[in-house]
Amino acid sequence: MSALDGAVVAVAGAAGPAGRAALLRLAEAGATVVASDADAARLAEAVDAARYAHGGATVTGDTVDLLDLEAARAWADRTEKEFGRIDGLVHLVGGWRGSASFAETDLADWDVLENLLIRTVQHTSLAFQEGLQRSGNGRYLLISAAGASKPTAGNAAYASAKAAAEAWTLALGDAFRKAGGDEGPRAAAAILVVKALVHDAMRAERPSAKFAGFTDVKELAEAIAGVWERPAEEVNGNRLWLTEKP
Repeated sequence: MSALDGAVVAVAGAAGPAGRAALLRLAEAGATVVASDADAARLAEAVDAARYAHGGATVTGDTVDLLDLEAARAWADRTEKEFGRIDGLVHLVGGWRGSASFAETDLADWDVLENLLIRTVQHTSLAFQEGLQRSGNGRYLLISAAGASKPTAGNAAYASAKAAAEAWTLALGDAFRKAGGDEGPRAAAAILVVKALVHDAMRAERPSAKFAGFTDVKELAEAIAGVWERPAEEVNGNRLWLTEKP
């Protein structure tokens, strides 16, 4: 039996290619999946696809403003009340802004990325922490980029925002560690690190591209599901590298 059989997992940023792959894999593993995204139409398509692929799976969708802490808390409370538990939050809210050089960095990019990559992590982690601790096998998973550990000149805003999101997630992991005391953490916060993601549509658009070092969204989904198969103490507060360390 999968460790996810009967689990309840929330996925933030579920309408993109990585989100769709995660919904499919989590539903396949037997989880009840509670998806959210800012784009209601794309979210509905993603939810329907996961339901269709895995008949009988419970996959729901909700448009939640994750830039509103109270809306995030309401989503977490509503999920736990409806399904009786909450065993995971997978953070897939993304976005990228960059520049040709460091000197050409537009600080307006930082404003956008701070909201997309940091605020949504802050709000979901604060909203779901207590529920994940109650789960007994809760997981908070941040998808991050190798560039956070080795920023490039044109990626200052993006890499800095990702690094801040990682630090915040590791702080949540420390909270889980302290809450577990001598028995060890009952929940885990971990970071899955990729160089970049690739999916079938990208390959179709650029058939000659090699996408060296990229992680396929299906591989990412497999890695996400696999985190529940490992003890909380083993993954809590760690970066789990799906690409070479820079």
